[in-house]
Amino acid sequence: MKNAKVPILGFAAFSGTGKTTLLTQLIPILTQDGLRVGLIKHSHHNFQIDQPGKDSFRLREAGASPVMLVSTHRRAIITEFQTNREPALDEQLLAFDQSELDLILVEGFKATQFPKIELHRSSLNKPLLYPNDPNIIAIATDTPLVTPDSLVQLNLNQPELIAKFITQLLFMRLI
Repeated sequence: MKNAKVPILGFAAFSGTGKTTLLTQLIPILTQDGLRVGLIKHSHHNFQIDQPGKDSFRLREAGASPVMLVSTHRRAIITEFQTNREPALDEQLLAFDQSELDLILVEGFKATQFPKIELHRSSLNKPLLYPNDPNIIAIATDTPLVTPDSLVQLNLNQPELIAKFITQLLFMRLI
């Protein structure tokens, strides 16, 4: 990731495993520990961040790109891509303000080469990702698995321990 200015850590899993749920639990723990956390989420859907009838939507539909919507609370920048292709994470990092971050968490982009924690729920009967992805540094699972000793296993239902693991990785500069 040549465009990552701060450590970046991904969460990879099949749909329905609970990536977003875990991240919504982890982020408050990490921020309470004083970390400034950003997030990039890959979507496979044609999402709309603005709504039909709103000024920003109308201006974007008229052809403006990017469109920046700003208030006293937040900012959103909506940019239309000229070609419909899968986004590359490293390219998206160029548009992501990293200047006040300690860590970027990434949901998705599981085929991209960067450090990741795999999430696995045995009840979903999905194959494990780590055998085919050397960038998986740990697996968060709801049941103990037989894995290589080099692969850290975390309890998927204990976000406090996963946050501690992430903080240790940052402290030791392993991500």
